[in-house]
Amino acid sequence: TIAALTKLLLLFFSFFSLSIFGQQWTPAKFGKISAADLKIKSYSIDNTASAVVIADVGSSQVVGNLRGWFSIEFKHFRRIHILKKNAYDLANMEILLYTDGTGEEQLKNLKAHTYNLENGKVIESKIDVKNSVYRSVIDKNHIVRKFVFPAVKEGSIIEYEYTVSSDFIFNLRPWKFQQSHPVLWSEYNVSIPEFLYYVFFQQGDFKKTQTARQENFRVTDTRTAGRSTTEPFTATVNDYRMVMQNVPPMKMENFTSSLDNHIAKIEFQLAEYRSPLAFQSIMGDWTDVTNTLLNDENFGGQLEKDNSWLNDELKIALQGAKSGEEKARNIFTYLQKNLTCTNYNRLYTDQPLKNVLKNKRGSVAEINLLLVAMLRKAGLHADPLMLSTRSHGYAFSNYPIIERFNYVVSRAMINDMPVYLDASRPNLGFGRLDWECYNGHARVINKEATAVDLLSDSLVETKTMSLLLTNDDKEIVGRMEQLPGYYESLSVRDRIAEIGFKEFVKEVENDKALDAELYDFRIDHLPNLDEQIQVSYEFKLHIEKKDIIYLDPMFGEGFTENPFTAEKRTYPVEMPYPLDEIFIARIELPEGYEVDGMPKPARMSLDEEGKSFFEYMIQNSGSVISLRTRVKVHRSYFLPGEYKMLRDFFSVVVNKQNEKIVLKKVK
Repeated sequence: TIAALTKLLLLFFSFFSLSIFGQQWTPAKFGKISAADLKIKSYSIDNTASAVVIADVGSSQVVGNLRGWFSIEFKHFRRIHILKKNAYDLANMEILLYTDGTGEEQLKNLKAHTYNLENGKVIESKIDVKNSVYRSVIDKNHIVRKFVFPAVKEGSIIEYEYTVSSDFIFNLRPWKFQQSHPVLWSEYNVSIPEFLYYVFFQQGDFKKTQTARQENFRVTDTRTAGRSTTEPFTATVNDYRMVMQNVPPMKMENFTSSLDNHIAKIEFQLAEYRSPLAFQSIMGDWTDVTNTLLNDENFGGQLEKDNSWLNDELKIALQGAKSGEEKARNIFTYLQKNLTCTNYNRLYTDQPLKNVLKNKRGSVAEINLLLVAMLRKAGLHADPLMLSTRSHGYAFSNYPIIERFNYVVSRAMINDMPVYLDASRPNLGFGRLDWECYNGHARVINKEATAVDLLSDSLVETKTMSLLLTNDDKEIVGRMEQLPGYYESLSVRDRIAEIGFKEFVKEVENDKALDAELYDFRIDHLPNLDEQIQVSYEFKLHIEKKDIIYLDPMFGEGFTENPFTAEKRTYPVEMPYPLDEIFIARIELPEGYEVDGMPKPARMSLDEEGKSFFEYMIQNSGSVISLRTRVKVHRSYFLPGEYKMLRDFFSVVVNKQNEKIVLKKVK
């Protein structure tokens, strides 16, 4: 009949549409590998890539469980083509799982295969899931399941799929569309019922669509003898599909805080329970978060316990101290010199503070919480300050998300002024923080939840260098004096502590672009951690006196390479601090020589206001050449659109500071 034929045609077209739909949405399916796939040697997206992610597909769905609540089922499928040996590390897999100490996320249905082409046939190698997957504990909230793909070589295709069942509904898995290797297809599907409200944090240009549907939910609790089941209810479920195709790799460039700040990705934070559940705010505000931390056994709770065990140590630390600042300095120095930091990436304590003091070892959180406890015991006003280091990524001022933070220091109020202290770093001065800590938003953990902005532009790294080059008994000798900036001084102190003073001098001598013999090497203010060091040394240049001499007037102290090598940059330049470098030289011409060629003076501004600039002033006064050059960059952050300007600026600096003075013998 016509009706039957119509129904058949509709069924056919429906099937045809679904097939096309499936091809469009699922570019790869587990186990479907052909010989042609394995014969591919390079991909147009990047013909130099050592590996290409062919497909990376994930999904997260909220479901009712048998424990009286809801779970998240996360499914993940990934296929990678290994093209070169330097991508073999991709065969080492780690799957991160969350635990709260009583329960943990469950890894299920894991499959992992390696495919190779041998004699024209596809050979498949599988991992032994039962015997080849290992469990390792990272910290109290994270474990990892590890395995290694078998039989991996150049040309192999590896793929895996698994499911993670999680009862921690706050832990909706994030997704990274961009990786260190090119990705042909990245897709993430997330289904969220209306009774759970998540805040979305998204970066990058990926396609995102949303559709709504109705779904029945039922929650059953089988953990007790009296099995209980909620009445089934219908709720709207929002399905989000996010796709990115032909994703270029994100490569680390100079002056990048963390690639995680800039890659295309999406993250989630559970904010509220909504109807038909009883309304509850989960994320809360900053006051809620700081109160939680103040009462946490592994954070502020440590500061509220009986600390009479501090009495003896405090007496030793406070000897001779009278004013508040003297007391703070003494306590800071005592901990800095007597304790060793074991982990610079911790927000919570893993042991009682009493044990930290007893064992003389602890994480950055433990050492600086102990610092807070001792400052308070001495009658000073001190609180913890939590922050996120530059390498960890940005923290959001608008959203109180503890996971965004990874570092703890102390904020002491001395003479009504805040002083930030970090006793975990052995060569850091009083009232100083490492430049890694200047990453924007931070929070004081007190009842007021005081916000603090630690901005890299608030730091200024000023360096001055002075060179005197003279003739002595027909030899070219000189004296160099340097006043490095504070953070360069800190790196020198750290390096000397690591390898010793003599080896450090050898490194300086070997790093010199010129062939010279260094002697009378001296560093002043090395033990005074609050000040910049002063470096001075004498040297003798080994220059063969030919008819023509090419002399570097900066003695290798200029910019020898452009720090910005990439032609284009898609994410900001994040320098650790503004810089201001001044080099002054007075050069006496060698006896019997005159100037045959000399760099010309130059000046260039980086901005219209002239706040950032490069100048190169040089003149010849008979037998003496005078040089003064300065590079000043007054801010640390540059947008991608400013990258070419910055790159061109430093190209001029490098070219100019590497020009030589040409001397010729007087006939």
